Amino acid sequence: MTDYRRALEEAVRFLREHDRFLILSHVNPDGDAIGSTLAVAAMLEQLGKSYVLVNESGAPDKFSFLPRFERICNLSQDLAGDTFSAVIAVDCADASRMGDVRHLFAPDAALLNIDHHPTNDAFGAVNVIRTDAAATAEILYDLNEAAGLPITEDFALCIYTGLLTDTGGFRYSNTSPYNMEIAARLLRYGVNPGDVAERCLEVITLSHVKLLRQALQTLRMSHGNLVASVFVSRQDLESAGADREDAGGLVNYCRNIEGVEVGVSFVEAEPGTVKVSLRARSRVDVSEIAKQLGGGGHAKAAGCTLRGTLAEAQERVWNALGQALGVNADE
Repeated sequence: MTDYRRALEEAVRFLREHDRFLILSHVNPDGDAIGSTLAVAAMLEQLGKSYVLVNESGAPDKFSFLPRFERICNLSQDLAGDTFSAVIAVDCADASRMGDVRHLFAPDAALLNIDHHPTNDAFGAVNVIRTDAAATAEILYDLNEAAGLPITEDFALCIYTGLLTDTGGFRYSNTSPYNMEIAARLLRYGVNPGDVAERCLEVITLSHVKLLRQALQTLRMSHGNLVASVFVSRQDLESAGADREDAGGLVNYCRNIEGVEVGVSFVEAEPGTVKVSLRARSRVDVSEIAKQLGGGGHAKAAGCTLRGTLAEAQERVWNALGQALGVNADE
């Protein structure tokens, strides 16, 4: 039996041994985080368990088509002082990515950590980590199978959404024969691939377009034109009527420029707080850079949150990129 199969069996025991669960995903959740959260909820319902879904920053409206989406609470909502002895964290590269949720953990809390990020530090009592999985949703498909549960229409839609978004519409290098096979199987359970792609990958808000127009005016080439960056201030967000969700995807415009090895977006999410997103082509493992700066992610897609001004965040990231590329920022 492989270590992965053994971990799946331990996770199944965890699900069966407890009756009431807290389910968490990372702050500023994406399609895999939300899809995985809701897929776990669907599994627990089949097992006759109860649960509460929480995300510190709430869930993006673009995923409101997913079943049970309305049950995801943010920390501003009153949970009546509840604490939980069984916690499931999905798609969290490390414990800090869960956000400020420790007050919801009972003193005897046990945590099941399900994730696919190489930077995951195995922070759970039970850890199911497969770093070659394209998405945490891919691991949950395996967990559902290990638990002997049938695939429901709700579960299929959640897993497909996680796979679709974390592979960039099955275009990124993490697309594999296995996750394509999973996706094909899920289509038999009522998933409409065109509808999911439209909602998750195609539709954008007007505020995103306005923010994009402003962000592209800040485009900077550095490190011998190997790095392209855009910068979004709080004032930019406010003038565009945008929020952090609208800033998602800006980094891809940088990375997709011909000849660029690393794209970076700097978004001043709050005064003194800058969210940094990094996307790489081939020469740099941006997960290592993000990890150095207190974040995490994958070799080609990672991020971190830095304290300070946009200029201070830029200096820290550009220094790290200079070391990785062997080229100074101003060359």
